[in-house]
Amino acid sequence: MTRERLVDARLHLLSRQVLDADGEPVRAVDDLELTGPDGQEARPGEAAQVGAILVGPTLFTRLFGGAVPASRLPRIAWSDVAHVGTAIELSVRSDELDADWVELWLRDHVVGRLPGGRHDAEADG
Repeated sequence: MTRERLVDARLHLLSRQVLDADGEPVRAVDDLELTGPDGQEARPGEAAQVGAILVGPTLFTRLFGGAVPASRLPRIAWSDVAHVGTAIELSVRSDELDADWVELWLRDHVVGRLPGGRHDAEADG
């Protein structure tokens, strides 16, 4: 049996920290993917529910323009959410998610190409 809870998305979800099952920070909620009661795309004027939370590169697209392809939007399925409180707590570990692909890509293709970008500066000192 599933429990339904009515939440105000702006108040309870958006910009909240997401923690994995171990309590480790994953990302912050940037946006929501809504679905209709039948699991299909939500339609205006009809009941909707959260299908996934999006934790992606929306800041990059606001700064630099363009749009992330829908297939590459980092999403966390709502079924992986264990608790909504001061933070969004997940029932899965972060290494089971595909939410960090942007950071990994930037690390490998941008930061890693900078002088000194492939080592931990704090470990040197």
